[in-house]
Amino acid sequence: MAEHNKNNIIEIRNLTKIYGDGVEVTALDQLSLDIKRGEFLAIVGPSGSGKSTLLHMIGILDTPTSGTILIDGKDVTSMSEDERSKARNNMLGFIFQYHHLLQDFTALENVMMPLLIAGKNKKQAQETAEKLLKEVGLEDRMNHKPTQLSGGQNQRVAVARALANNPKIVIGDEPTGNLDSKSSQMIYDLLRKLNKEKNQTFILVTHDEQMAKKTDRIVRLIDGRVFEYANG
Repeated sequence: MAEHNKNNIIEIRNLTKIYGDGVEVTALDQLSLDIKRGEFLAIVGPSGSGKSTLLHMIGILDTPTSGTILIDGKDVTSMSEDERSKARNNMLGFIFQYHHLLQDFTALENVMMPLLIAGKNKKQAQETAEKLLKEVGLEDRMNHKPTQLSGGQNQRVAVARALANNPKIVIGDEPTGNLDSKSSQMIYDLLRKLNKEKNQTFILVTHDEQMAKKTDRIVRLIDGRVFEYANG
């Protein structure tokens, strides 16, 4: 592999993922891609194009059949399961289409959870969670449970939770896919604001072409390969 370019937070080379025994399906086919530090990137493509598989690979949630992924200069494809788990916790934040908040816990407790798992004490976790909920405009909803919040508010809690451990990369899998247009725009504006203020890299898989056009760059996948770049 060529020497790591420090301007890139992610470098993917010849990534291939094949599923199945007997009847094989190639989800990713020799895919290569560089993502710059602080970039706000959209990944788009038809169903079955490899978007979710690529996201799982970048998120260190799955291993490729072949190829390599460097995240901040570290080859995550050669790590042990324990190393992969630590890398996920230290470097990555996740926002999903369905917020996956714990229903019996308040917004504050949901955001505290990844901090406590990372070993922060309760006081530190609470202070950080309160600060993040203020940043996403929910200072007056901290003690509300998910059932007491709107869809857009719950997604803002999920954004705060994704940022809890100050990740270098935030991965969004259809983060506005379950929201109305007004809430979608609000979440997009919030993510873009956080991207600029914190210089964190945001990678969003989306079917929303209008949202994708507002990002720094669109990576379009077809049949497990990068078909084109746009915007940048």
